[in-house]
Formats: sequence, structure tokens, C-alpha cells
Amino acid sequence: MSAAGIVAAPLLSVRDLTIGLPRSGGRPVSIVEGISFDVGPGERMGIVGESGSGKSLTLRAIAGLLPRGVEILSGRVEYDGADLLTMAPPARRALMGPEIAMIFQEPMTALNPVMRVGNQIAEGPRRHLGLTAEEAAARAVSMMASTGIPDPARRAKAYPHELSGGLRQRIMIAMAVSCRPRLLLCDEPTTALDVTVQLQVLKLLERLCVDTGTALVFVTHDLAVVNQTCTELSVMYAGHIVEAGRAKEAFRQPRHPYTEGLLNSAPDFDRPERELVAIPGFPADVTDRPPGCSFAPRCGYVRERCMHSVPPLREVAPGRLAACFESDRMVEAPA
Repeated sequence: MSAAGIVAAPLLSVRDLTIGLPRSGGRPVSIVEGISFDVGPGERMGIVGESGSGKSLTLRAIAGLLPRGVEILSGRVEYDGADLLTMAPPARRALMGPEIAMIFQEPMTALNPVMRVGNQIAEGPRRHLGLTAEEAAARAVSMMASTGIPDPARRAKAYPHELSGGLRQRIMIAMAVSCRPRLLLCDEPTTALDVTVQLQVLKLLERLCVDTGTALVFVTHDLAVVNQTCTELSVMYAGHIVEAGRAKEAFRQPRHPYTEGLLNSAPDFDRPERELVAIPGFPADVTDRPPGCSFAPRCGYVRERCMHSVPPLREVAPGRLAACFESDRMVEAPA
């Protein structure tokens, strides 16, 4: 919000995004359904959920990098007021790098195996920022140092296969932030990093958002990373957002049983004596969802109507959304 009290328009706006598998002669199979959220300049949105919840597919749909055979069935993805889904491919590709950047989960498949890593980082600043070869090379070394790579000048001359998985991941991060993008999409970017380097990288991303107004969408299964890095939170289960709101508030008082289950199954280093409680059962099959709430078979708050009716994503408190009929009971329940 500006000093005049005017709410700034979101940089990224996703509305009713549905992703699925088309089938000839039949209805398509929806994997992700009705996803909506906004991310403004400088905001940091975390998307969490178990494997298969659809969080990475949502991120790849925004970037236009869905796997072969998977398509966007409906919805809008607007960047700075323009719908990316109807934009001409050359115009959309021109945004990738200087405007929108993505950090992938597996760097070995994203990096060019026959190109030195320093040159791969320098390619973006040369093309998009107009830097000379010498300036771009210096910027590449600087970005490598900022991600905690030791002896960056020497390692800039290495090929991807000569580096460890953690170093390759930091190369990917350096590539993504080298042009200071306005929107940064992160798909589990710190998975291969040890905790000390992870902290350094998270601080780098946070500083980028605070100093330059970059909007961040951070997909992860690590609740501690979201708690440390993100200001906003969306929780996904079986292809749907089931809870959304301010991250600190959601962690302090979850309003969906799935969010509560994730928190109860995650270690709390402030309370090491707390017993971890696993979520019972197995994640729902998105190709064969139950008729009611997808989480009902695993839920401790389940009621009869949960088995037959799908709860809508609704406001349960100021700035808090939850798709649960029993959300109010969770507040009344003992901690």
C-alpha cells in the first residue's frame, strides 16, 4: 500500500487457473483446479504442500514450461496487467530473464553441459542489460560470490559436471538473479544446499525483494523455509488451494486441518521435546478425487457433509481464506 493509502496493483495475478491432461473424445483430467492468488511488488509468496499437490505445475504454468501433454485448460495468468496465456510466444519469451526468472529444482537438467558456468550466468546480463563481455563476466563472478560459492573466479571456468550438486544449484540461483528480475519463480531452490548456505541464499532472495521490489513465488515442502522467507502463504492439497493468508498468522493459527497436519509433522527446533504427528493415510489421487472434500479421508475434524460436499475457499478471518466447513472448530479446539 502506498503512502496515500492506495493499494498497488499486483505484479502477478493468477485467476481460476486449471491445468490438466486433455483426452480425445472425453473430458480432460484436471490436475490443478481453480487456483487464484496475487503477488505484489516486493511480496514473497510461499506455496507449500506434499509431493503431487500441484504446486510445481502451477509455477511452471506461470513460466510457460508445462511438461509435454499437460495443458492449461482455463484461467488467466496476468503479469503487470498483461495475460501471459494469450501473449504471442516471442513477446512472452522476451519477458523471461529481465522481467521473469525461474530457479529450477534440478540444476543438472537446466544447465548447458557444454558451456562454462560463468558464461551461462553472463549470457543474461549481456543480452538483456547490454553489458560488455568483460562487464558481464565480472557480474557473473560477483553473483556467484553472493550465493556463497568459494573461489568464484576459478569456478566460473568450470563445466556443470565438474561441480557438486549444491554448487550447481547456486549457479542456477546466480543465473536467475543476475538481471534483477521483477518476478522470481522458485521451485524448491534450496533443496540441495546445506543449512548454512541455505540461510545465505534465503537472505539473498529476501534482500533482492526488499531492495528492488522483486516479487517472489517460492514453492517448497519445507515449512521452516517459508516461515523464514515468505510473507504470504498458500497451502495446496490435491490440486487446490485449501488455505491462504499471511504466513505468520497461518503458522500461529492454521484454519485448515491439512495445514495443521503439516505443522504437526514438522520438527520445531524451539520445542525439541514436541512429538511429531504424521498425517494419516495417503494423498488423494487427483485423477480420482472423492466426491466431497479431498482431505476428508485423512481429517480429524471430518463430519458427514465433508464426505459429500466440496467446501469452497472462503474468508474465515480478515485476510484469511480456508476451504473447510469446520474451520471455526479448529480455533475452538485445544492447542
